[in-house]
Amino acid sequence: MSEIHHISSSPVELSVIKDIVDNQKQLALSKEAIDNINNSYEFLSKKIKNNDTPIYGINTGFGSLCNVKISSENLSKLQENLVTSHACGTGEYVPKAIVKLMLLLKIQSLSYGYSGVQLVTVARLVAMYNANVIPVVYTQGSLGASGDLSPLAHMSLPLLGKGDVWLDDAIVPTSSIMQEHNWSPITLMAKEGLALLNGTQFMSAYGVYMLLKSYKYSYLADVISAVSIDA
Repeated sequence: MSEIHHISSSPVELSVIKDIVDNQKQLALSKEAIDNINNSYEFLSKKIKNNDTPIYGINTGFGSLCNVKISSENLSKLQENLVTSHACGTGEYVPKAIVKLMLLLKIQSLSYGYSGVQLVTVARLVAMYNANVIPVVYTQGSLGASGDLSPLAHMSLPLLGKGDVWLDDAIVPTSSIMQEHNWSPITLMAKEGLALLNGTQFMSAYGVYMLLKSYKYSYLADVISAVSIDA
C-alpha cells in the first residue's frame, strides 16, 4: 500500500517533494487544508452575494474588458471560457514527470486557502495525481513571470472533461477515462478559472525537476570521485 503525504499549510521543502516523488506517495488533503479551502470559498461566495461592486476577474471581463460587468448566471461560463481560450499551447509535449509536479505544486498552492476555489476542484486534482491521470501539456505558451497561463490551462482542461491525458504512453481524450474513474465534469465557480491559470507551477515544476536531478548527479559525482581516488 502506498504511503500518503498530507497536504497542509506547511511550506514544501525540496526534500519533501523528493520524498513524495521517490517513494511514489499518494496525496491527501489534511483537515487544515480542507478548512482553508472551504473558508476561502465561503468568504468569496458571501462577498459576491452581498456586493454588487465589480470585482476584477470574478464578475468582470479580463484585460481591456475589465469594466464589463458579468451577470451572476454567466460567472461559471466566464471561468470555463477563460480556461478553454488559454489552452492554446504548442510545441513538444511536457514530460509526464514534470506535469505531475505541476499538479502537486498547484494542489499545494490552492490548499493555502487564498484562492477561493471549491473543495471539489482541489480534490479532483488530488484524484488525478493519485490515479496517474496526467494532462497533456505543451512546452510553448507560458507568459513567464506574468503567469504560466497556457500550460496551466492545458493542465486544468481535464477538470472540465476536456483536453487530452496520458494513458501509459498513449494520449487519449479525457472524456474516454471519466466514466472509468466515476468522474463528472466540474462546473467552475466564480474565480476558479483565474485561480487555476494564475501561477507559475509550470516553470516551478521545471525548476524543481532540475534541482532534484542536479542534487542526484552532484551526489553521484562525489561518490565516483571518492571511489576513483581510493582506487
